[in-house]
Amino acid sequence: MDQTQTSWFVLHAPELGNAFEHFCQLCNENGVLDRKTKDLLMVALASAFRLPNRTRERIRNALDAGATKEEITEVLLIAAAECAWAQLALVEQTHLEHSGPRSE
Repeated sequence: MDQTQTSWFVLHAPELGNAFEHFCQLCNENGVLDRKTKDLLMVALASAFRLPNRTRERIRNALDAGATKEEITEVLLIAAAECAWAQLALVEQTHLEHSGPRSE
């Protein structure tokens, strides 16, 4: 989002919206994780949440912070693998409801 544009949630709930933006800013600025690690984490999260524009932005940020293309690729593959496991866990219960208990 353009830094000059006010977030929709700030417009509709200024007190909470501003507090949320401040919280996000603190998370991005402070802590024990270095900038590159945080940016790689954000690449994985944006990818996992299927946000293509945000993923592109986060990849650019990670590259600017010194991440290599190989590190970004690995992060994206780890996110994809974790998402696949999460999807399998999600559908397991539905599958069991329709197919009965597991047979070993």
